[in-house]
Amino acid sequence: MLDDIDRRLLRQYQHAPDLGPAELALRAGLAPATCARRLERLRSTGIIRANRAVIDWRALGYAVEVSLRIALDKTQPRAFDEFISAARNVPEVIEIQTFLGRVDLRLSIIARDMAHYQGLYRSAILTLPHIADIEALMHVARIKSDEALPL
Repeated sequence: MLDDIDRRLLRQYQHAPDLGPAELALRAGLAPATCARRLERLRSTGIIRANRAVIDWRALGYAVEVSLRIALDKTQPRAFDEFISAARNVPEVIEIQTFLGRVDLRLSIIARDMAHYQGLYRSAILTLPHIADIEALMHVARIKSDEALPL
């Protein structure tokens, strides 16, 4: 589906999506019109899904990140749907992942400090529906967080 030109363009684009079209074309070794056409095709086919701002939540005063591994009561037919719907409404839940196995879901939660986290845990997390088991993992360090693909 992708040719070498697309890969070269995507390599440049994923590392600097804020470049103007002329600069991106120059870095990718393409004519500006070709670059624009290829970017539009990559967007329309869903390969490029979005441009977004990545905000450093620590700079906004959130110092604590916790991963919660959650097993649901799977005797309830709508357990997943109801849990996910409710978890999406907790602003401090920044990521929800589902799994196959002993753990059904993982939530990433941010909090300003441990007191804030404790309050969130008691008032917003433990009240989520259908929780059978929950395990908290306190983040110590983020070693690698890179969404760039090896193109």
